[in-house]
Amino acid sequence: MDIYLIRHSEVETDKGICYGQSDVDVNASLLSATIEHLADFLPKRKVVYSSPLKRCALLAESLADEVYFDDYLKEMDFGNWELKAWSDIDKDELDPWMEDFVNVQVSGGESFVQLHQRVTTFMEEMTNECERENVVIVTHAGVIRSILCEVLQIPLKNAFKLTIDYSSVSKLKYNKGYWSVEFCNHKF
Repeated sequence: MDIYLIRHSEVETDKGICYGQSDVDVNASLLSATIEHLADFLPKRKVVYSSPLKRCALLAESLADEVYFDDYLKEMDFGNWELKAWSDIDKDELDPWMEDFVNVQVSGGESFVQLHQRVTTFMEEMTNECERENVVIVTHAGVIRSILCEVLQIPLKNAFKLTIDYSSVSKLKYNKGYWSVEFCNHKF
């Protein structure tokens, strides 16, 4: 099974804003360019899964007539920090999270390990359902990092050592319980 992990296109949000699970708009012209590049790049026959957030959903819906939306593919929930400037988040809350983002749960949100648990649950279910299919997953950088950490057996604390750019594609292979990474963060 070939699995293509696609990060959504760049968003229409000011730089430095924490937007995790907020349903922010995507840059329309960059989305169009991504759709154009992916049309010839991806296999014609595929099963498409997506985060339901519109920055992913719009891209996913352009790739297939039928898309399976799954909340487990949403970005990390930043709770009370959503749509705040990172510079405006109270240092007494931000500093502990910056020291241990894996385990420290954001107020009203989740920790990275909680995101990882839901993402690995999704991956287990998906691989059981789509045994011999080409699969495309349109999602977020945090989700893709989580998947790559699991596949490569990288400690979650090192997740941000993996660069996942907007509109990039990473390709995995899965065969009888064995994972491999064919490429990561391919950009057009």
